[in-house]
Amino acid sequence: MSLMKSLRFVVLSTRGFASKPIVDFSSAGKVLSVEQKQFYQKNGFLLVRGCVAKDELKKYENQFNAICERKVKPPPNMLVMKDVSIAKKVTPDSIDTITKVQDFTDEPVLFSYCENKKVTDVVRDLIGSPDTRITAMHTMLINKPPDTGALTSRHPMHQDLIYFPWRPEELTVCAWTAMEKINKQNGCLQVVPGTQARGLQVHGYPEWEGGVNMAYYAIKDYDMSLPREYVEMEAGDTVFFHPCLFHGSGANRSEGFRKAISCHYANYDHTKYIDVKGTAQEEAGKQIEDIIRKHPKRYAVKPGQEVTFELTWRLRSRPVHHDGKENL
Repeated sequence: MSLMKSLRFVVLSTRGFASKPIVDFSSAGKVLSVEQKQFYQKNGFLLVRGCVAKDELKKYENQFNAICERKVKPPPNMLVMKDVSIAKKVTPDSIDTITKVQDFTDEPVLFSYCENKKVTDVVRDLIGSPDTRITAMHTMLINKPPDTGALTSRHPMHQDLIYFPWRPEELTVCAWTAMEKINKQNGCLQVVPGTQARGLQVHGYPEWEGGVNMAYYAIKDYDMSLPREYVEMEAGDTVFFHPCLFHGSGANRSEGFRKAISCHYANYDHTKYIDVKGTAQEEAGKQIEDIIRKHPKRYAVKPGQEVTFELTWRLRSRPVHHDGKENL
C-alpha cells in the first residue's frame, strides 16, 4: 500500500526567509545550467536529451508487456485502460489493446522510473533545490495506438493543472520520457512556448465525431493560430514541463504503438491542497471523484469516508526518496 495514503501537504513557515525564493533561477542547479533553468522559466518546458538509460526503458517496457499479457498481476489501484475506439469491443487484454496504465505508484518496476536520479535531480532543480522533498502525484505509461481513423489517439490542447487541486502551480512539474523514437508521424507532444504564464484556462470536452477518451479535456475556444512546437524525441529523451503549459499530441499515423512514461512531481515542502469549488476545476474534480466512488476497493477508500477531490489525489500519490511520515 502506498505510503502517501493519508499524506497531507503543508506549507512550511517562511518567516525570516521571505527574501529567499524557493527556486533560484539566477544560478545553476545540481545538474542544470543557468541557461537551462531560465529557458524553462521563460518557455514552460525543457528537453533533456538522453536523460533515461535505454536499459531502464527496456525494463519498464517488459513490465508493461507482462501486465498487458496478464503474466504479472497489477496492483489493485493501478488503472489499465483501452482507447475509446476499442473500449466497447470484446478484445482480450494484450499489448495491442491496452493503451495506458495509470497510477502505478504501487507497481515497483514502473515506480522505479519516478525514483530515477537522472530524472529527480532535474525535477528538484526546477521546483526546488537539491534538498527538496518531492512527491510523485500522477503516473502514466502511455501506449499510444495507431489511429483507427476516428482520430481518437490524439490528445487535445490542454493544461494539466485542470486536474490538480494543489498550489502553487509553479512547484509542480511533469517529466515525460520517450521510450522509443517519437515524431510528428506517431503523435509527438506539441507545446506552445510561454503559455504557462497565462494561468489556468476554462476546459471542456472537445466535440469530436469519433468520440473522446474520458477526462481528455481541451482548452475551450482555443486559438488555433498560436505557434506550436513539435517535441520530437529519441528513446530516453525527457521533456519537463509546467502544469499550465498549453500542450497536446497529434494522432498516431504510424503503423506501430508509441510508448512514453511520465510522472508529475510536486514540491512536498511548499505545496498545499486547495478548494476548487466555483472554479474552472470544479467539473474535472467531480468527474474524478465519481471515478473513485465507483471503485472504492481499488483505491482503498474506507467505509463511510467522504470522497473529495483532495482525497482522490492523496490515495494515488507517493513520496519519492522520503517516507513522508511527519505529515501523516
